[in-house]
Amino acid sequence: MTRRGDHVKEGPILVRGRVNHGPILVTGLPRSGTSWAGKMLAAGGEVVYVNEPLNPERPPGRSPGVLNATVGHRFQYICRDNEGPWLRAFADTVALRYRYAAELRRNRSPGDLARLTKNAAAFTLGRLRGRRALLDDPFALFSAGWFAERLACRVVLLVRDPVSFVASWQRLGWTVYFHELLEQPLLVRDHPCVEALRPLVGSQDRLAKAATLWNVARSVAEDLAGRHPSIRLAGYEDLAADPVKGYRDLYAWCGLTWSPAAERRIERACTAGNAPERDAGFLWTGLSRTAYRPMDSRRALTRHRDRLTPEEITRIRELSRPR
Repeated sequence: MTRRGDHVKEGPILVRGRVNHGPILVTGLPRSGTSWAGKMLAAGGEVVYVNEPLNPERPPGRSPGVLNATVGHRFQYICRDNEGPWLRAFADTVALRYRYAAELRRNRSPGDLARLTKNAAAFTLGRLRGRRALLDDPFALFSAGWFAERLACRVVLLVRDPVSFVASWQRLGWTVYFHELLEQPLLVRDHPCVEALRPLVGSQDRLAKAATLWNVARSVAEDLAGRHPSIRLAGYEDLAADPVKGYRDLYAWCGLTWSPAAERRIERACTAGNAPERDAGFLWTGLSRTAYRPMDSRRALTRHRDRLTPEEITRIRELSRPR
């Protein structure tokens, strides 16, 4: 039995005499620029930024006030066949209904209470002012079709150049445990290209694993964008090269108002002269642990060149070719 609010109907919603076009999801693999894109889309002041509700780590995840459901692992796959708890929980999230009691039952430390205050205030004020929820969540990538269909989300799916993507993961020492994807039968059923990851289960070759993950994610992204008119691919490099033009276009597509204030904020945030050399300004900061802070986006385009050898770059290009 579904309850009121379980399904958000598609199409614009009238909020206090004006049109609210529904929630926005910004997704893509981690380190593809989702935090940056989310913050730039929030620069116009018409959305409430919600950071990684599907992240299994706390913070930013495991906050039932924001998402009252249990996330078992990274890249939790959601579809119509298992949507029961997720539809109920995300209906609250995109409606900006904060669940105080659920949050307090789980999280009570001083840091937790600070996050509760921050998130609850953002939800409440956003709802009263008729703002839209903007979910920044790379772990929603494989479920983007569900968000588009069942929550009427406008989905911006970030795709980054594979060399830059792998270089960023290599610098951070990141890897991914492919069993977290392969042990989800519904995910493998709906995205069979994920089987390409199986030969690398247990491998210590981080470069090959990151490049293969990128290739699989690119296939999934292209398939989703081809099947869902409300999912749009956005190139990280295109946005970084000309952020004002790129974000003006995304604002129009998302149904956001492009204003002089939004343009000024985006231009200032993407031309920051004090962005650190080591990673063009992407660090974990603040209560939300978002990976974004102001940076020089054009300079960020060349960061990978001094992190990888020519042989590694050639190998990444080969591994990331369409199969």
